[in-house]
Amino acid sequence: MSLQAAQNQSSPAGGSQSSPADSGKALYGGSQSSPADSGKALYGGKSTRRITVHDIAAATERGEKWPMLTAYDAMTASVFDEAGIPVMLVGDSMGNVHLGYETTVPVTMDEIALLSAAVVRGTKRALIVADLPFGSYQEGPVQALRNATRLIKESGVGAVKLEGGERSHEQIRLLVEAGIPVMGHIGLTPQSVNAMGYRVQGRGEEAAQQLLRDAKAVQDAGAFAVVLELVPAELAAEVTRTLHIPTVGIGAGSATDAQVLVYTDMVGLTGGKVPRFTKQYANLRQVLGDAAKEFADEVVGGTFPAPEHTFH
Repeated sequence: MSLQAAQNQSSPAGGSQSSPADSGKALYGGSQSSPADSGKALYGGKSTRRITVHDIAAATERGEKWPMLTAYDAMTASVFDEAGIPVMLVGDSMGNVHLGYETTVPVTMDEIALLSAAVVRGTKRALIVADLPFGSYQEGPVQALRNATRLIKESGVGAVKLEGGERSHEQIRLLVEAGIPVMGHIGLTPQSVNAMGYRVQGRGEEAAQQLLRDAKAVQDAGAFAVVLELVPAELAAEVTRTLHIPTVGIGAGSATDAQVLVYTDMVGLTGGKVPRFTKQYANLRQVLGDAAKEFADEVVGGTFPAPEHTFH
């Protein structure tokens, strides 16, 4: 079955409803998950094989919501894989949170390829999606195909993500035609920070219509999903109802089909001010800091290593 055929399984088959609380894809001929479907669920399912975009399409048809987290190394990725996270993004957010850059713009193909391969090696079940970094696809479809092919062949990822709607239509189309699954990304596109800054996108009638056009362009080009970043919740809900591919929200309200967070924000590793849309589920920055201080105190005090840590 082709990628496009898998997506067509969740194409509109009936009228839509208007409640943002409902999954938009279940409204298009799909049905809400039943206990009999629980074994097929992306999160909490019983399958141990690697998740593919066909599984994403099937979940969309069932009206199933699913989580996605970023990952940048094998060990962290293995923890998320064991927790059942079905999709992981090796995002160019690695620039900010892993490589020490101020923005995502400096991230290179070599860096993405290296860390993507590590995440793939650290997982068994999750679908791994790798970002195409800034400068790796803007020249046109051929450049995009060359770099996406490298991530598929060298890193072993199952899909790539790139930013832009109408402006990236041809790049997405060529990648999909070549057999490379693509996740789109519209709204706030961090690689364009120098042009747009960090602000909510799609406010106002003209901006909202452009975002809808971008979403449709991504879908029409053959993408299997699209990230909506920093978009008003009402507009994200409208996009979700309009498309037959799943929407992945980050700062886009609760009506999207999936949600993604940068994992360092989610576990409380990020220092300083964090975005309003993130939620901290742990405080690993304090845990790690306390552990480091305790280790240092024991070294200085001469209590580590103790006899049970020593060989004779």
